[in-house]
Amino acid sequence: MERLEIFNQHRPLLFAIAYRMLGSHADAEDMVQETWIRWQSAQTVVQSPKAFLSSIITRLCIDRLRLARVQREKYVGIWLPEPLMTETMAQRGDHVELAESLSFAFLTLLECLSPTERAVFLLREVFDYNYSEIAKTVGKSIPNCRQVVRRARQHLALRRPSISPSLKQKEKIVKEFLESWN
Repeated sequence: MERLEIFNQHRPLLFAIAYRMLGSHADAEDMVQETWIRWQSAQTVVQSPKAFLSSIITRLCIDRLRLARVQREKYVGIWLPEPLMTETMAQRGDHVELAESLSFAFLTLLECLSPTERAVFLLREVFDYNYSEIAKTVGKSIPNCRQVVRRARQHLALRRPSISPSLKQKEKIVKEFLESWN
């Protein structure tokens, strides 16, 4: 199989990893393109193209996130990820708005994780990579990756609201929202 065919076979996975890590369609596409360039220039024999490409894109995204944190420290304002409309969402029609808001909420939640935590958490929880694959991808030990996932889950749990509104309060909020929307 030719390099282009192999790359195109894994392109949806690469985009999904990059998008979930970076929260931006444009940045994810940039990382996929950079991964293509590195894939083309690789001089070594690759045993597992999926693992090799996943490693490249994950490391590129970690670097981009680290750079983005430095840049946001200088930025005055709120940074939020951009929700992405997928083909599956568009086909469902009436569930599109809910899916968009859930995607946005998930990306916003991931913002509380460090770049490495985000990479390890996404590879494990979203893409179902095993710990040995994750360890090779991010250059850490297997026990360290397990610890990073545990720590990421704790960070995400801390973002949950500590006080849950009552059913009456929820109904009031929904009613007010619908009235203001119309």
